Amino acid sequence: MNAPGTVVVSTSWLAANLGNPGIRIIDVRGKVLPPGSHPRYLAKRSDYDRGHIPSAAFVDWTRDIVDLADPVPVQLAPPDAFAATMSGLGIGDATLVIAYDDYDHMFAGRLAWALRYYGHDAVRLLEGGYTLWIAENRPVTSDSPVILPARFTPRARPALRRTADDVSRVLGRADVLLVDARAPEQYAGKSSAATRAGHIPGARNVPYAALIDPSSGRFRGKDELARTFADAGIDVEHLPPEVVVYCNGGVSCTVASSALAILGHEEVAVYDGSWNEWGNDPERPIRTGSKP
Repeated sequence: MNAPGTVVVSTSWLAANLGNPGIRIIDVRGKVLPPGSHPRYLAKRSDYDRGHIPSAAFVDWTRDIVDLADPVPVQLAPPDAFAATMSGLGIGDATLVIAYDDYDHMFAGRLAWALRYYGHDAVRLLEGGYTLWIAENRPVTSDSPVILPARFTPRARPALRRTADDVSRVLGRADVLLVDARAPEQYAGKSSAATRAGHIPGARNVPYAALIDPSSGRFRGKDELARTFADAGIDVEHLPPEVVVYCNGGVSCTVASSALAILGHEEVAVYDGSWNEWGNDPERPIRTGSKP
């Protein structure tokens, strides 16, 4: 099934398409607690059980789509495990997935990136998420949907994912842009979710929250998005061939990659380990302060 655009759909579009058998709606609501909290990463299953968009299935982003055997938190699940989860959710190769959360699109964005990494481009974010859906008095239910398994075929696209070694190899190269989507104080090294504080040398800071309109929860308009990147020294009209985004866990940085996709740049890679990995590895270089 076709959907408008390549990144987001509106609440009105989804409301008009509820019940369409070619669509699978996924609730990915979750939460990230401040550094030092244990556990730090949470899924909002109880919120889903109390109410969700009709026919939406729930994904626990901390368990269902991650590699639980990886020592780095919330790394992407391997292909067979990811495919089994998607198949169990009724997501087949031809299914249009609409993902939503209530946290600035970061968890929905993580699922969307994971789907695209495994070759499934038919995925959109619900702009404004569950918060806007509720604010507009759109229908909700506590009923669990009946889901028929589907066939999901993973086809990994390595260009959309980076490892620590991949990032190390491109440090200092003019043809690669690193974007740090964490809060400015974490970028500068004033606080950290890891044992070390600072940022990857050369990375430019575009806090993910700056890309969202706080009054609506939607992404800012294209001109505002471009200005936000420009404030960090990034000309979105003249990006280098390779762009890599990171944050603490490879989740909130998908807000930045989604914003770049809205601006026409869809081939953006995620450094999956992000600061959870880099900031805890004493062999990796770091820089502090507000400059790249």
